Amino acid sequence: MSGGWWCDGVRWPGQAPELGWSRGGDRRVSVLAYGAGLGFRALGERHCVGARGNVCPLGAAVPGRSTGGRCAECARLDRAHSVAADTMADDPRTYRVYLAWFGPGMVKVGITGEERGATRLREQGAVVFSWLGRGPLMAARRTEEVLRAALGVPDRIPYARKRAVRGRLPGAEERAAEVAELYGRAAALEGRGWPESLERLPLEVVDQAELFGIDRTPAPVRSVRELVDGGVVAGRLVAAAGPDLHLAVDGMGVVVLDARLITGWDLAAVPAEAGSDVRVPLIDIGGGGVQGGLF
Repeated sequence: MSGGWWCDGVRWPGQAPELGWSRGGDRRVSVLAYGAGLGFRALGERHCVGARGNVCPLGAAVPGRSTGGRCAECARLDRAHSVAADTMADDPRTYRVYLAWFGPGMVKVGITGEERGATRLREQGAVVFSWLGRGPLMAARRTEEVLRAALGVPDRIPYARKRAVRGRLPGAEERAAEVAELYGRAAALEGRGWPESLERLPLEVVDQAELFGIDRTPAPVRSVRELVDGGVVAGRLVAAAGPDLHLAVDGMGVVVLDARLITGWDLAAVPAEAGSDVRVPLIDIGGGGVQGGLF
């Protein structure tokens, strides 16, 4: 989509990923389908996507490698109004505490608004998850802190680490067993720092590998490092997890495009088989060096 529409990144409101688009105060979405062609040409300069649905008042340019897609001021405003900022103590909504699994030994604990369902887990690319409890915001936040300290699990995992293991995951039973084991350890802490106002929820392991498409596609080998003016990224969408779009590119295998890198660009659609002499830098998944262009 072009003509002044900027990409807002990948969203997961339901069972399929969507690309969000904005032009001023207008919003649109494009529902993505596995097996379909997907291609973009970046045009001009990348600009800040603004904060909290508002246009950046500065119209600031942002670096091509920024996954935030915001200038410093808009990033500050967006962060200040997030749940993670701990500035919403009087929030009356119910929150849920969850355990999310991304790979062997790679589990995190977090919270999300109950009305959002599993959207947050899809947005993060959690391969497996289970709810742990529900209650007021501050009780959920306190439980999150207790679990991080007692279980030695983080509250966030870098996408580069998630990407590095996504193509070589163990089977569904082993994945579920690791989440169940951690759930048991977490539940055993009830009554020891666990707020009374947080209701524990029963173990219910949800595996999202099939939803993401990662259980039936080849492992990704490289990821896009950044876009540049005139740069093309195109292929056939075979999987998606969180912001990562897995594109099968002729002659290259599966390449991951982190959709956070395309936010703020004016993008023109190109065919899946499109080629270009503009080199889009890639990096090996798993810590390798920078490679040549995508095309």
